[in-house]
Formats: sequence, structure tokens, C-alpha cells
Amino acid sequence: MRTHEKFLTLLKTQTMLIKIYGSSIFGVSAQTITIEVNIDTGGVGYHLVGLPDNAIKESSYRISAALKNVGYKIPGKKITINMAPADLRKEGAAYDLSIAIGILVASDQIVGENVQDYIIMGELSLDGSLQPIKGVLPIAIQAREEGFKGIILPKQNTREAAIVNNLDVYGVENIKEVIDFFNEGKPLEKVVLDTRKEFQDKINSFPFDFSEVKGQETAKRAMEVAAAGGHNIILIGPPGSGKTMLAKRVPSILPPLTLKEALETTKIHSVAGKMGTETSLMTVRPFRSPHHTISDVALVGGGSYPQPGEISLAHNGVLFLDEMPEFKRTVLEVMRQPLEDREVTISRAKFTINYPSSFMLVASMNPSPSGYFPDDPNNTSSVFEMQRYMNKLSGPLLDRIDIHVEVQKVEFEQLAEKRKGEKSEDIRKRVLVAREIQNERYKDLSISYNAQIGSRELEKFCELDDASFNLIKLAMEKLNLSARAYDRILKVARTIADLEESENILSHHISEAIQYRSLDREFWNV
Repeated sequence: MRTHEKFLTLLKTQTMLIKIYGSSIFGVSAQTITIEVNIDTGGVGYHLVGLPDNAIKESSYRISAALKNVGYKIPGKKITINMAPADLRKEGAAYDLSIAIGILVASDQIVGENVQDYIIMGELSLDGSLQPIKGVLPIAIQAREEGFKGIILPKQNTREAAIVNNLDVYGVENIKEVIDFFNEGKPLEKVVLDTRKEFQDKINSFPFDFSEVKGQETAKRAMEVAAAGGHNIILIGPPGSGKTMLAKRVPSILPPLTLKEALETTKIHSVAGKMGTETSLMTVRPFRSPHHTISDVALVGGGSYPQPGEISLAHNGVLFLDEMPEFKRTVLEVMRQPLEDREVTISRAKFTINYPSSFMLVASMNPSPSGYFPDDPNNTSSVFEMQRYMNKLSGPLLDRIDIHVEVQKVEFEQLAEKRKGEKSEDIRKRVLVAREIQNERYKDLSISYNAQIGSRELEKFCELDDASFNLIKLAMEKLNLSARAYDRILKVARTIADLEESENILSHHISEAIQYRSLDREFWNV
């Protein structure tokens, strides 16, 4: 009799297991997450395992309210949800939709025959509507690589995911649409985007142009050289001389993004949640201008749950540090390694993440605490104050900046002149010619432009004639330049020669490059 009772009990205790697929962001890549939902009729409870954070643990409340408001419910049974791999920490509310659909399928409230063909992601509101999520582009790329048929996302994210070809992208506004898609076969609207056409249409769209800058011909020339060789540059001048105005126009003379660079840049901004709902692909080089109160972590990235910092958001673009000495010294010093390696490594006890950070640094500063050049009659700063001000920027950091240029105050006659300056489009043409020369020169190497060349390449590509050698030797002795400054002068001279389409570096190229080391000479070495 007892055996018969046990058999009847086993018949009553039934389990149903279903697998749903989501995705987790790790660095700037994605990893597929298997969400296993098991419903056991032999008990009551809700158990969520697999290292979920608090946002995921709270999902049961959002899911319960959302399902109730669209005519469904969480069954009063024992529900166990495992997010595999179980040793990888899961973050955020983006798994609400996948967990909810898993519960409905596992409890036989809806049919889910082909539910495993899709990556399903989305944050639920209490009324069943969906909120946008972060990191959609790497998620879509990973879904295609692993052979999923499609991806179901909040409608606000679909343009970003549609960049990825050979993947069906469906955008939904409410969980009821997803339920009807699986349960009744109601079609979802598939989003199709012509990535190349959209990329080409917006690639030359810039809000600022160099033709709007009055005067400052020397600074404009320095900007052109910096853009042509990918060199870091610092502008030194009094307030109101146009330093910020010049910096904001740098992206307009840089070479256009390639499609590969655009995808790299978009992935980083997607992970950081910086993509707008109407934006699918970043088509112009990013320009990031953090405030001087920024912290070390916000600049280079990291945190308890690592996120890319400003230097990674500026990848393939420009990082502008306005009034550089006002930044905390510790913040500036953490940039030294990324400036050399063009990537930043975030290390934690259990994992290490690499974020790309190949950017062009554009910085500005006042010549002194009072705002004037040391030889200006209006300057009220003492020698001690000047020393303390300049000591905010360490020598090793300044050595990593190839070009130092002084920006003088614009005279009234230049400001009142109605004639427009040279357009960014014309400057860009010269920059592109110089970049093409560099691409051809370095085609067999892992570098693209002059700022990236190392000491071995310097010997090969920056040979000097006697006149050039004597000139740079004199400059090194008189200005007491460091070895890194010597390398910078050679790199900049190589770029100036490329702008002139000259195969050899000549003495006037060296002479101009030396002029771009302002902070190494004259009254700056106080």
C-alpha cells in the first residue's frame, strides 16, 4: 500500500524545464546566458540563482505586475531559475523579458516551440511595456556568431541591433506582443537597416568648421599637422583666445571613420549606454570633453561593475581636456599608460577587462595662474606661482604630448574681418593625402600613422641629412630636451614632410617641429 501511495505522489509531482537565451556584457563583448526555468508542482517558492545582482533579484516584482496587467500570472508553484554559466555575475534589469517568457512557457500558459531560436532581452515596466537596455550591438553580434535566428528587443534599441546583418531583429513595445508572437504566431515587425547607406550619408556631417575661426593661423597649422599624424597637442593661451573653439573643430579635419572603426566605436558607446534611440551607428569621430572635476575611474574606466571611461568613449576620436592643470594630478597621471599602449586594462580579483583607448589628446591651458603669458605686462603671477602652476603637469605626461603651441589673443582687426577662413573640407583633403602616404608606408606593420611609430621604426623612416641632424642636435643641447621629446620632434617632422609629400625629412621640417615644443623652451622652464 505504501509503495502505491508513493507512486501516486510521484505522478502528482511534475516538473517542467524550459531554456531561454539572453546575453551578458563583458568588457565590450557579449556572452550568451542560458536562463533555465524549472517549475515543480510539488512546492511553492521563487528561487533565482546564478550570481544575479539586486536588479535581477527584484525582477520577480516587475514580472508579476507586468504579467498580471496583460492577463497572465506567475504560477503558485516552486519556480527555480538558473542563469548559466553560474559563476559569471549577471547585472541589470535587461533579463526581465527573457525570465518572464521562460516562466510562461514552462508553466504551459503559452506555446514556446521555437523560443530557443531567439535571444530575448528587455526591461519590463509594471504595465508590461519595455524599457531600452545597454550593450545591444555586441549582443546582436554575438547572437549572429552563435547562429541564433533572431533577437527580440525593446523597440528603442532595434536600430542599433539592425546594424548586424544576417540576423532578424524584432522590436517590441509590450510583452503582450512577444506572447502573441510565440503563442498565436502573430508576426513581429522586422527592422531592416541599410548600414552602408546610412554610414555614407552621415559621414561628412559636422556641427563646426574651421572657416568660422578668425585669425590663429599658427594654431590652425599645428592642428592640421596633429590631425595628419594623429599627434597629441596642447594649446597654451589666455582666456578667450579661441582654444576651445579650435579643439571642437578637430574632428572635422580628421580622416572619416572606416566602417570597422565605426563599429568598434559604436560597441563602446552601446555598452556605456551612450547611444541615442534614433542612432544606429556612429558615423563621425567622437569628441569627449570631461569636466576637470572628473575622477580617475570615470576617466579611465572601472568601478565595482567595470564600465568604459572617457578615454575609451573617445576611442578613434578626440579627448579634449580643457584647462588641463585644473584636473587632479592623479587623474592626469593615470593617462600615461593608455597614451602609450592605446588600451586600458581594468584588473579585478576574478577577471581582467581590456578597453580600447586609441584617441587623439587635445588639451588646453592658461599660460599662468593669472591667465597671461609670463612676458605679458598684465601678468601678475610670481615665479613661484608659475612653478607651482606648471608642476601640475608632470614632465613624463608632457613628453607624451607631441605638439605644444601658443595661442595668442586675436586682434580686433582679425575679429572684425568678414572674409571667411579656410574650410575644414580643404584642410581635410591635405590630411587625407598625408594619411594615405602613411598607410602605404606602414602597410606591413601594425601601425597606421606617424604618432604610433616606435623607436625601431624611427630609425628606419626618419633618417636625417647632415643639416637636419645638426639642427636637432643644437636644439637638444640648448633646450635640454628629453629622449622622448627627441622622438616626438622626429615624428612630427615626418608628418610635416608627409603633408608636403616629401619622401625625406628636410631641415625646415625639423625646424617647424622644434617650434611645436613650446613648453620645453624660453620662459616655460622657470
